[in-house]
Amino acid sequence: MSAIEDLIGRMESLLVPLVETGDERRHFLATYLRTTRAVRAEIARGGFVDGPWTERWDVAFAELYLDALEAWDATGDAPGPWSVAFSAAEAERVPPLRHLLLGVNAHINLDLPQALIAVIPDEGFDDPVLVGRRAADHEHIDAILASRVGAEDRELRTQERPGDRTLLDHLLTPFNRAGSKRFLKEARGKVWRNARALSAARRDGPDRLAARIDELTALSRARVADLRAPGQVILRLARDGFGVLLADA
Repeated sequence: MSAIEDLIGRMESLLVPLVETGDERRHFLATYLRTTRAVRAEIARGGFVDGPWTERWDVAFAELYLDALEAWDATGDAPGPWSVAFSAAEAERVPPLRHLLLGVNAHINLDLPQALIAVIPDEGFDDPVLVGRRAADHEHIDAILASRVGAEDRELRTQERPGDRTLLDHLLTPFNRAGSKRFLKEARGKVWRNARALSAARRDGPDRLAARIDELTALSRARVADLRAPGQVILRLARDGFGVLLADA
């Protein structure tokens, strides 16, 4: 069994109890599972520049989230933004769309730069040809995510209760779909800058890398906390953007 097949099996196993208990965290995991299946199909089709690398990266990326999910279940604690996202499932009613946005934001901002340095050696960041190949596959995954926005929005609507979406939410739905590509592009640029900063820190030793990850964790936590605050989250995304950026990145 391939690494991505093992990953999908792990996701499926973790999703079952969330669905059975009505845990609101199921919305992000179910969406992520469907997206991972779509990525698996595209790898099998040969749609990436480097399919084997994309699989390693996709698995490394997802495992950071799954490890955080299991840590929360075991201890009630998880890294930075994940604690904010997961605790939303235990507080006042938070609509499924908001749970999805919290999870996506935490995962991209905190986990994605770490996943990139896990599968790209430091010298790889000095090779523009290699970086170009990796960036092309990153952009292709973003295209898969963007292509699924409509289907995932319809799926979320089946999980919503009356009043979960305000009139403004309904009016902004076309913007949400069209804007997803812009948010992903903005976040992708910041992710690569953050990954380069983490790679540079890793060259200076484990203590420097740990300090920069702590900085990224704090920034990511603050961003998710802002998105969880009352008010129109889509307008805040339009105003402030999706990603975070390390100092001097």
